[in-house]
Amino acid sequence: MNTQMRRNLLLLAACQAMGQAVNTMMFAATALSVATFLPQHRELATLPVTMQHLGVMLSVFPTALLMQRFGRRLGFRVGSVTGMIGAGICAYGLVQGSILIMCVGGLIQGYAVASLQMYRFAAVELVPGAMRAKAISWVTAGGIVAGIIGPSLTNLTYDTMVPVYLGTYATMVVMHVVVFIIMSLIRFPTVQPGETAAPAGPQRPLWQIAIQPNYAVSVITAMIAFGTMSFLMSASPLAIVACGLPQTEAHLVIFMHVMGMFVPSLFTGNLIQRYGTMRIMTIGGVILILGIIPALMGVGEWNFRISLTLIGLGWNFMFVGATTLVTTTYRPSERGKAQALNDFLIFGVTAISSFLAGYLEEKLGWAAINWIGLTLVVIALAAVAWLSASSRKTAAA
Repeated sequence: MNTQMRRNLLLLAACQAMGQAVNTMMFAATALSVATFLPQHRELATLPVTMQHLGVMLSVFPTALLMQRFGRRLGFRVGSVTGMIGAGICAYGLVQGSILIMCVGGLIQGYAVASLQMYRFAAVELVPGAMRAKAISWVTAGGIVAGIIGPSLTNLTYDTMVPVYLGTYATMVVMHVVVFIIMSLIRFPTVQPGETAAPAGPQRPLWQIAIQPNYAVSVITAMIAFGTMSFLMSASPLAIVACGLPQTEAHLVIFMHVMGMFVPSLFTGNLIQRYGTMRIMTIGGVILILGIIPALMGVGEWNFRISLTLIGLGWNFMFVGATTLVTTTYRPSERGKAQALNDFLIFGVTAISSFLAGYLEEKLGWAAINWIGLTLVVIALAAVAWLSASSRKTAAA
C-alpha cells in the first residue's frame, strides 16, 4: 500500500468517524427526546430512527447510481448536505414537539446514512484486490473514534439547550459540515488499483448476481447481523430507563456498544485474511448469541453493558465478513446495482427492526426481544454453515 492509498484510507476513516458519530448520536438521543414530549406513546419513540432506516432503504439505489455516474466525491458530499438538512429538521421537530417533523428529518437523514454505508465499498476501490478485507476493516475502524465522540458529545450537549437534546441535534449539523470539508481532500480513483479501464465483461441482470450463493448468503448474514444489532440497540435506551437506571447509563451503554462494534476493525481484516471469511462470520454469530445471554439473565447495569458490547463485537465479525464476501460477487461494471441491492435489503430489515424495537419493548419487554434476536442469529449461522459445506463439496468435486 503506497502513501497515497494510505492517506486516502485514513481520510475516509475520518469521515467514517464523523458520520458514524452522528448516527450514534441519533440512536442515543431520539427515543429519549421523543419520550419527553410524547410520554403517553412511548412505543412510538423510535419512529424517527425507523424513518431514517426507511430513508436509507429508499436512498441506496439513487446514491449508488449517482456515485457510479458522477464519482464518489460528489456523491459523498451530497450525502453530507442531506445530513445537515435532516438533522436540522429533527431539531426543529423537537422544538415544535412534533414527531411527524422529526420523522421527516429522519427520512432525509437516511440519504446521508446511505452515503455513509458506501464508504466501505469506496475503500475497496482505493486499494488492490488482495487488500479488500484490510481496507474495509480500516475504514470501519473509524467507528472507534465515533464510539468515543458520539456518546461523549451526546452526554455533553443533551441538556445545554431547551428542550433537552436540542443541542445534540445542532451538534449533528456541525459534524456533517466537517465531513463535507474532509471529503474534498480525498482523491478517489476512476479505476480500482490493479484493474483496467474496460469493464470485466458485460453486465449481468441483477437477478443473476443476486442468486449466486455467495451473494445471497452474504446479504442474508448482513441483514440479520445489522437488523438484530439495530433491533437491540434501538430498544436498549428505553429498556434501561424503564428498569429505573438513569439516562446517563443509556449513554454509557451505547458507548460500550459502539466500541464493541468498531474496535475489532483494527484486526478483523487480518483475521479474515488468515482464517477465512466463513470462519470469522461464524465466530461473529456465536459472539452475538453470547451477547444475548446476559440480557436474558437480568436487567442490571452490567447485564446491559456486557450484552450490548458483545452484540457490537459479533456484529463487526459478521458484517465485515459479509461485506468482504459480497465484493467478490460482482464485476466493476456491476458494482452500483449490486452494492445498492445489498444495502437496500439490509436497511429494509433494519427499518423494520428499529420500529419494532420500541413497540415490542413497550408491549413485550426486554427479554422477549432478545429471544427474537437469538432466533434470527441462529438462522444466519445456518446460512453460513450451508455455504461453507457447499464450498467444500465444490472444491472436492
